[in-house]
Amino acid sequence: MPPNTGTVIIRGGSAGNPAAPDQTRRSLIDELDGAISGRNIASRADMLRRITDLFMAGAGRFDDAQRALFDDIMGRLVEEIDKSARAAFGARLAALANAPRRVSRKLALDDSIEVAGPLLTHSDQLDDDTLVAGARTKSQDHLLAISRRKLISECVTDVLVKRGDRQVVVSAAGNAGARFSEFGYSTLVTRSKDHDELALAVWQRPEVPRQHMLALFAAASDAVRCKFEALDRGKAAAVRDLVKRASDQVQTSARERSADFAKEQAEVEALHRDKQLTDRHLQAFAEADRFDATAVALSLICDMPIGGVERALVYEHSDQLLVLAKSADLPWPAVRAILTLQAASRREPLPDFDRCRASYGRLKVETARTAIKFYRLRAQAIDTASLNSRSESR
Repeated sequence: MPPNTGTVIIRGGSAGNPAAPDQTRRSLIDELDGAISGRNIASRADMLRRITDLFMAGAGRFDDAQRALFDDIMGRLVEEIDKSARAAFGARLAALANAPRRVSRKLALDDSIEVAGPLLTHSDQLDDDTLVAGARTKSQDHLLAISRRKLISECVTDVLVKRGDRQVVVSAAGNAGARFSEFGYSTLVTRSKDHDELALAVWQRPEVPRQHMLALFAAASDAVRCKFEALDRGKAAAVRDLVKRASDQVQTSARERSADFAKEQAEVEALHRDKQLTDRHLQAFAEADRFDATAVALSLICDMPIGGVERALVYEHSDQLLVLAKSADLPWPAVRAILTLQAASRREPLPDFDRCRASYGRLKVETARTAIKFYRLRAQAIDTASLNSRSESR
């Protein structure tokens, strides 16, 4: 390279006689070493800009080896320029669909949000491992940038909802392209209890599992429930319909709209019709965190309306579940699995199993069945009132 041209010649061979990738790489790296030597930061930044221009002009024609060469060169130059130049370079890469991956990841993990921000929000070249690393180790500004991506996978949102501040969590919850795991939904509901804006953002997500939506509504203050009702963003009519009713009516309406519930109900009812539904199935459903299947199975085994069973799982103290279980004389392992599911659904610590087992052992089946008669009548009355109210509103 001539000493003062400020350009880098890409020697990749002609179309009919391409140079070997290793030979081309050595040539470029040798030229880069000479170009960097003795030059000031401004010259290096200009060199990076020129190389980026060259890459963008021919990116669609480069093969993997040629793209890797650009990646190497850009990565070396990035280490030789100041923050403002890195930020300008990062902004260009963030908008480039086929940007070099290694240098994109390096800039995305830069401590400066001015450098990393555009890439964390817009770059298609960042894999989940890079995003998780940034979410775990970088600033809240970095987390906020990640929360604004077009698509975010569950392993990334798990970190955002656990480590992010209020602004980050609200941003993630309001992002339609974000996906959440069971842990993510549970954490969102838990953090919503003292955060009205987050509660509203979670409430408006259409895919939140039903048990978490019920828990969100149950934990909301009267003021937040009024805000639910006042929402006018596509879901307003359904929200008003839900909030006008008590929590029992919310359960009924949510069940009717849930495709997941219908599928689980059909599976469990088929077992029941074939006289194959046993406490072992019930235990397996609970241990697999299958809330709807557990509720339906417990309803059928105990001959209790589904609304009453759901209320026991979501709202009531564990003692009511013990009474329900004893009325069917369920074995303790199945009861323990149900109590564990209840605690997980409500995001509460596990109960004192020794105390629960002792209480369960003392409770007589006849006593439990007598109590269940009153529970059953109350549940039927509540469900009938809910259906009548829904019919009148149509």
